[in-house]
Amino acid sequence: MLYDWNLRQFFEKLVPAHELELFLREVVTMDWHGQHDAGRPFAETSAEHIARWPRFADAIAAFGPRFSETVTGLLPGMGEIVRDLHAAGVPLYAITNFSHEFWPPFRAREAAIFDLFADIVVSGEERLTKPDRAIYHLALRRFGLAADEAIFIDDRAENVVAAQACGLRGHVFRDAADLRARLESLDLL
Repeated sequence: MLYDWNLRQFFEKLVPAHELELFLREVVTMDWHGQHDAGRPFAETSAEHIARWPRFADAIAAFGPRFSETVTGLLPGMGEIVRDLHAAGVPLYAITNFSHEFWPPFRAREAAIFDLFADIVVSGEERLTKPDRAIYHLALRRFGLAADEAIFIDDRAENVVAAQACGLRGHVFRDAADLRARLESLDLL
């Protein structure tokens, strides 16, 4: 929820306009991409997918090496919130569903933000994805936090519900203004 992830803007450059809706609906699905977030190598998933969808071979093959292009930038107001929390001395940690292969180049590109975080759990490295409760427990152990010392913020309600089941406070992200108000209510900003 820090960044805008926009597959359409990336693939509209690679897939013919008359096939784009089909491609986004049936080819580059969340089930397929979720394998990367769970740690499966792109070479494996892309080879299988290209065998199923040979007419989209070039677009499928481009997804892994050019993944950072699918992330179009910080959501409005989120950079300011991260910098304000950091300036206020609030320790920042993250849990991200992200491929272990796609993460390093993206993290390097966005170092100005991610360098403000004390630690980040990457699902593809751990082979655990949100909303599996195990990833929240792993993160709390690694971060050295008790669940009631943290607030988990995510744009997917099921991820927040799972975090709350582990004892964390939760907030479903809608926009930066709503999040800022919640953080202010907790005296974090």
